[in-house]
Amino acid sequence: MRKFEIKAAVGGAAFTVRVVTRAAQAELAGIQEDGALKVRLTASPSDSNAVNKELIALLAERLGVAPSTIEIVAGLNSREKLISVEGINPSVLEERLSTAGQ
Repeated sequence: MRKFEIKAAVGGAAFTVRVVTRAAQAELAGIQEDGALKVRLTASPSDSNAVNKELIALLAERLGVAPSTIEIVAGLNSREKLISVEGINPSVLEERLSTAGQ
């Protein structure tokens, strides 16, 4: 089992998310066994643009950052995505995500 891991990135932090679409409500659903943050979204998987926008909006709200500081750097059309957050320390990011799924 791989632990949830936030990596320091140039000017911020990066982490992996696994997206589940067509959920009843958008929410952070906890850390998976492989270390990815599970995120439930209401958007349909057939509209990857809507999924990505909803994901960025949810993460921005939860992290208390502007949506413009969040970038999907890998996996735009995939369930697994690599997220980069500019201007946030990895330890602060981990603290803000620590209650995911609780």
